[in-house]
Amino acid sequence: MEFLSKSVRETKKIAGDFARKISKSKPGKWAAVIALSGELGAGKTTFTQGFAKALGIKKHITSPTFVLMKKYELALKFKPYENLVHIDAYRLSGGDDLKTIGVEELMENSVNIILIEWAERVKDILPKSATIVKISHVDENTRKIFIL
Repeated sequence: MEFLSKSVRETKKIAGDFARKISKSKPGKWAAVIALSGELGAGKTTFTQGFAKALGIKKHITSPTFVLMKKYELALKFKPYENLVHIDAYRLSGGDDLKTIGVEELMENSVNIILIEWAERVKDILPKSATIVKISHVDENTRKIFIL
């Protein structure tokens, strides 16, 4: 799917619609992994904010660049999913860096939805079932969003 977003609000809406679709899908054997990629400032965190809001998370979402990962509990209405895990791989050099924080266990648990910013930096540990979201600049306010 390809989308053209002309504002932060539109990017958040696209992400929210996608989150609602994921939350209504039947979980597989593993976590639902969404791999976000795009240049600095493309809108990966904005996309994550819209995604989280659609799942009922009221906390302000910021990129976990220095802590690497933040975990948010989902409301009962999103069962069987229980957690949204937000990972920022910007400072990492490969998937082994994520293994130290237990990402493999998180990916093996089907109650998790995992969003990974800068996923291309840890592509060696991404599951084949990961959904790829590529965001690119068109101009100052416009973004192309590809959900593969």
